[in-house]
Amino acid sequence: MKKVYAIQTLAFEDLGSFAATLMELGYEIHYLQLGVDALQPALASTHPVILLGGPISVYDQVNYPYVSDLIAALQSRLRANLPTLGICLGAQFIAAALGAKVYAGHVKEIGWSRLSINNQGFNSPLRYLDDVAVLHWHGDTFDIPTAAKRLAGSIYYPNQAFAVGLNILALQFHVELDLKQIESWLIGHHHELHNAQIDILTLRQDSLRYGKALQDQAQRLLRDWIGNLIPVPTQRIE
Repeated sequence: MKKVYAIQTLAFEDLGSFAATLMELGYEIHYLQLGVDALQPALASTHPVILLGGPISVYDQVNYPYVSDLIAALQSRLRANLPTLGICLGAQFIAAALGAKVYAGHVKEIGWSRLSINNQGFNSPLRYLDDVAVLHWHGDTFDIPTAAKRLAGSIYYPNQAFAVGLNILALQFHVELDLKQIESWLIGHHHELHNAQIDILTLRQDSLRYGKALQDQAQRLLRDWIGNLIPVPTQRIE
């Protein structure tokens, strides 16, 4: 059976609506926890890897020393052009592994809004997100790696997505949210929402308003990315 590895930093930030699509496509899903599980076998495999979101920072490697190990393993993986998708924190990990700067942004971007997709974005799986509100939930941002193409921005941050070829895709925002799990996010991120003065009632209402359309388009985005992956040799990378 085909496999996909999903690397988490929070248990409730999982593959969300992506999980059903991956299973329909014949993939067996394997979750791994950053800081708990050994990630190297997954990162050295030729199976797709999806790096999910979380509340830590890429640059906080003193408190979370295993972040540097993840970035080093990602560097080898990305050099080999192995299929890798990063979401939010996962996108920041990819940016750092490709040599770009990841740093604290000027504002917490938490809530729903539409992207500004450029021409290169419309030639990528992001075309399915045209005029669709996505969920932003981050305070850090990144520069676009030299080897990558910028695909989209937002009203607060110009760098919201980038790609390297067809196999490597990084999304600063969330497309994978399953509406059935929104309360887990609102509870689990209570302190962040409170400190950022985010209105939880409005965030819940907007999630119900925009979530279904996003889920539908997210399935198309994922199918497009998976369907256009360039095959790689079956042996593991060193």
